[in-house]
Amino acid sequence: MKWAPEAESAIKKVPFFVRKRVRARVEKEAADRGKPMVALTDVKATQRRYLNNMESEVRGYQLDTCFGPNGCPRRAVNSNTLLPRIQALLEKEDLLGFLKKTVPGTLRFHHEFRISIADCPNACSQPQIKDIGILGACVPRVTEEACSRCEACVDACRETAVALTEDDDSGPVIDREQCINCGRCIPVCPTETLATGQQGYRIQLGGKLGRHPRLAMELPGIFSEDDISCVIRDCITLYKQRSRRGERFADLLTAEDVETYARHGRFPGADNPSPL
Repeated sequence: MKWAPEAESAIKKVPFFVRKRVRARVEKEAADRGKPMVALTDVKATQRRYLNNMESEVRGYQLDTCFGPNGCPRRAVNSNTLLPRIQALLEKEDLLGFLKKTVPGTLRFHHEFRISIADCPNACSQPQIKDIGILGACVPRVTEEACSRCEACVDACRETAVALTEDDDSGPVIDREQCINCGRCIPVCPTETLATGQQGYRIQLGGKLGRHPRLAMELPGIFSEDDISCVIRDCITLYKQRSRRGERFADLLTAEDVETYARHGRFPGADNPSPL
């Protein structure tokens, strides 16, 4: 549906974490009234109804994605099957029912458990500030194919993680500390000296904005979709054990928790280890 310039400007002022929901609601209500274009009055009317009846809009969780599923050329992985899998898991966990039992007063959007999926390290869906952030990763590997030393891989790497030594017969050298596993160096290699190694996801835990913001802490390693399901279940279990008044997961999770989970596949005090 088309939007009038004034309406488009107004919707951009809505907080980003509910903007998608409000935008969809504005378009639906305008369409129900038979309008061919969204006007500023439509935005204001929907906002008023939305804010006055916020509790009925709370689902218990927020699940955000980047533009990858729409064909973004920077995708390191294809997360098309991961999104519905996580959504089904979240529905099964009944986070809305949990919040209704534990949060005093009216439920608000900031009470919801937040997960974000980004198909590459550009992280357009802002996983670093969510309870659980998932980032696509494609680890480059050096093959035995002869390198033409064209330096296309060097030019493609924005992290300067790929280099060619002075030895004319050697191929590219990858600095694993600098490499963020975006996979951008792989398709530009004309000789297939660089190829796809491990593909999967990075996982970050406990990020948030607000009055006391914190970037998420990363679990070391590259994880499969099965691994991600295990991590999400374990995180939600920990969240339900510790949350008493609708606190954000970031306020309940410590660096020690993440370190213990990385080493042992379980959070401190957990009855059963994760199958990771």
